[in-house]
Amino acid sequence: MTQKQDVGQVRFWPIMAAIFFGSFLSILGISTINIALPLLMEDFHAGLNTIQWVLTGFMLSLGVVAPLTGWLGDRFGYKKVYLLAMAGFTLTSLLCALAWNDVSLIAFRILQGAFSGLVLPATMTIIFQIIPREKQAFAVSIWMLSAMLAPAFGPTISGWLIESFSWRWLFYMNLPIGLVAIVFIVGMIPNYRLSTGKKLDKSGLAAVVVSSASLLVALSEGRLWGWTSWRTLGLLALGLVALVLFVVRELYAKEPLLDLRVMRNGRYAFTLLSGTIITISLYSGTLLVPLFLQNVQHITPLDTGIIMLPASLVMALTMPLAGKMYTRLGPLWLTVGGLVLILVGSYEMTHLSVGASHAYIILWMTVRNIGVSFAASATSTAGMEDIPPSLSGHASSVTNWVRNVGGSFAIALFTSLLISHASDHAAKLTAAGPQAQPIQLLAYTMGVNDVFMAATIIGVLAVPFGLLVRKKRNDRHETLAPDVGQEQTA
Repeated sequence: MTQKQDVGQVRFWPIMAAIFFGSFLSILGISTINIALPLLMEDFHAGLNTIQWVLTGFMLSLGVVAPLTGWLGDRFGYKKVYLLAMAGFTLTSLLCALAWNDVSLIAFRILQGAFSGLVLPATMTIIFQIIPREKQAFAVSIWMLSAMLAPAFGPTISGWLIESFSWRWLFYMNLPIGLVAIVFIVGMIPNYRLSTGKKLDKSGLAAVVVSSASLLVALSEGRLWGWTSWRTLGLLALGLVALVLFVVRELYAKEPLLDLRVMRNGRYAFTLLSGTIITISLYSGTLLVPLFLQNVQHITPLDTGIIMLPASLVMALTMPLAGKMYTRLGPLWLTVGGLVLILVGSYEMTHLSVGASHAYIILWMTVRNIGVSFAASATSTAGMEDIPPSLSGHASSVTNWVRNVGGSFAIALFTSLLISHASDHAAKLTAAGPQAQPIQLLAYTMGVNDVFMAATIIGVLAVPFGLLVRKKRNDRHETLAPDVGQEQTA
């Protein structure tokens, strides 16, 4: 039978420790690979358009599997889903380390992303289902701290591993961390389930997979195929039609794969939109800076990681501060203030030159990342605090699905823009005659600046949605979270 557990008995720090390790490892799988992209291109004799699928494929499967989290959590409990995700992520890390060519690495990364995609929505749901309401903002900041520490230390660690050993150690290092995470999950997170399992919506799952895959392939390959080619336009049309069918199916299905009715909550919808735009803008920096430093300035992977460390570390350290400030300032000021810093930092990064100083890059990436810590923490907390615990699993799945798919689209879009703009600039510079610096380096730098400008413009789109999210006027949801069912066999 099911026995109730008093929320007052919830052990905050043991649960957060278990959540911390898994979230850290999940994001580490994204942040460490960025620095390795130039090396993978060299080792596998492949172009950026192919190797970027090591990252894009991971992000795609990470986003596509997120809608399954709500169904899996309702059926098996979120602890079991989290445990499965960590075990699968650890195993696929070993497979990635043993990859023999670019195709096998991409295939294993896609599989790894599928397990990783379960981690963030599962851990977010655990927070909003069993952590008392008055501690949730701080819990979210700790949860996001784990996600921010990964990109803070990931590039430096990966740079050292690449120089000292090989890129394969980027995956070998996941094995001990994954085993520690599994031990923490088993010992520190209680077994619980708030609802009974539902029938799997296979039609909805098929629609979301077809939609996400079609749109991403079109964005990734459109530059090579031609943006008006039948393949590009056909995939875009298929992706959009499948997306519409998925939304309609989920809104009217008796047992939806993903309960999109949470979008009827205006506060949740606005924060989701602004948070997704912030995520898209954020990926421009994590993708472009390593490519610029290594391809233009010929910096080693280790030095690239060291240059990226200060900005990422500051972002990680300001995350708990953002959680504390949220209770006093509310989401409006943190979101808008954070967006202003993101926009200023992103705009200043549009002025890179071949000889740009590392101090300049560190300064404006730091400004940008402080803004990310404030805005991301505010939107994540504000969006979820209005959602009843029984729907928090679906809400967190929607959040992570939209943001992760948005992130994968951002990588594909920014990669395509970088390649096409660098090529265009190279042609124009060649036609203009001899240059003071090598044409390819100048063209690549100008392409990087163009993509940062695109990210700045995208960031502006988040401001109106951030202005719509204000501090809660009542306390009807500010009490402790409802009792959590503790599964026990009679």
